[in-house]
Amino acid sequence: MTSSIDSPDSAPLAGQPLALALPDQPLIAGAEQLARILQSGGHEAYFVGGAVRNAMLGRPVEDVDIATSAHPGEVAELFPAARMVGAHFGVVLVRRRTGDFDHDYEVATFRAEGSYVDHRRPAEVRFGTLAEDFGRRDFTVNAMYYDPVGRRLVDPAGGRADLERRLLRTVGDPAVRFEEDALRLMRAVRFAVRYELRLEEATAVAIRTHAALLRAISAERLADELIRILTGPHPGRAMHMMSELGLWPHVVPEMESMHGCLQPRRFHPEGDVFVHTALTLDRLAEEWPGAPPALALAALLHDVGKPPTFTRDDGDCIRFPEHQRVGAAMAGAICRRLRLSNQVCERTTALVENHMRFMDAPRMKLATLRRFLGMADFDQHLALHRADCLASHGKLDNYAYCIEKRRELARLDRTASLLPPPLIGGRDLLALGLRPAPIFRELLDAVRDEQLEGRLASREDAVAFVRERLAAGKEAPDDAKGKTT
Repeated sequence: MTSSIDSPDSAPLAGQPLALALPDQPLIAGAEQLARILQSGGHEAYFVGGAVRNAMLGRPVEDVDIATSAHPGEVAELFPAARMVGAHFGVVLVRRRTGDFDHDYEVATFRAEGSYVDHRRPAEVRFGTLAEDFGRRDFTVNAMYYDPVGRRLVDPAGGRADLERRLLRTVGDPAVRFEEDALRLMRAVRFAVRYELRLEEATAVAIRTHAALLRAISAERLADELIRILTGPHPGRAMHMMSELGLWPHVVPEMESMHGCLQPRRFHPEGDVFVHTALTLDRLAEEWPGAPPALALAALLHDVGKPPTFTRDDGDCIRFPEHQRVGAAMAGAICRRLRLSNQVCERTTALVENHMRFMDAPRMKLATLRRFLGMADFDQHLALHRADCLASHGKLDNYAYCIEKRRELARLDRTASLLPPPLIGGRDLLALGLRPAPIFRELLDAVRDEQLEGRLASREDAVAFVRERLAAGKEAPDDAKGKTT
């Protein structure tokens, strides 16, 4: 069997010519003008990196980076409005206007780097030659230089040949490249999956050997790279690749316990929890390309609570009691460990905690259903549920039910949302002569239920409802009662 490292689903380009066809668009035109001015000033200037790689692959070019022999001060002489955003590293931002199109181009001086002291940053940076510049880059497919004026490709690392072979390999010794910046271990997975490349064997071996270097990387950088992977194409394939390369134990170790965690075949004919999670990620990427980070993380973690809650009863029936609750707590801890924002942590946790509620939707009373359908970011809850179903039994009955109920409720009341504002609040209860007490919440919840069930429509109705409850003695204890008006 071919491993996911070999990218079995990739469309092979072997035998197909790879031409550098830069699209006719203002972004490219502005970059060409900039390079022409640099060269007219006696400097070398090339497009480098992603723009060259994507053009060769026939993919969209979304940005153009320029590498030059000009030092930052020399760039500023040619472009007085340039901004020195990283002059120490030779990086200058130059704004160019082409027609109605404005863009900031990153112009970087050729540089050489000294030894890396923390698997992230070089101890020394100096300006150098093109040969020294390409030698510090990560992968050969990102180390191609294109002269847009002379229309020539400078490819000292053999990146074009590697693209033709659908191969991802490092520039030079892979061990050295990964020791310089350990985050390249994860970037290798992202590039391999995104551009449908297979990892060169020496590169793959070096990743496995140096996987533990990821522990030297900050949580913020790990999280950023993980989200790039999860929100890109084929995240499920990336999930398998990260496991095969031994990266998960140093990023999200909880993922490895999903391997071999069996599931009831009646609901999960696809396989164990790891396989199901990878399929869920891929289904989500197909339905919602570039999904919000919290949604992509929730797809990764929605069943993280299954391994610790796995049980098998006397009838050999597999169950995962309260796995969504346990999983939500675990997901929250993982998000905090990755130092994600409070907003992303909260949304991810809510998505994981509620992903099983769809099965109960047809039996919910109206007030409960409206609360459920009116949850914040409900479109994301729907998307996760749909991907979860498509990655397992394939039944979308509950998904369709919720979609139809939302439409039905919108038709019944075109002026109100699924969760309209409450009819009354604590001040209204105070106006009725009640003193603050825990009973306030019971009364307000009862009113809210009646409102969402459609039996109360106005503040007057709500106040009358509370009066009736108090008169019947159903609610307030003696210490919460007061004079009513």
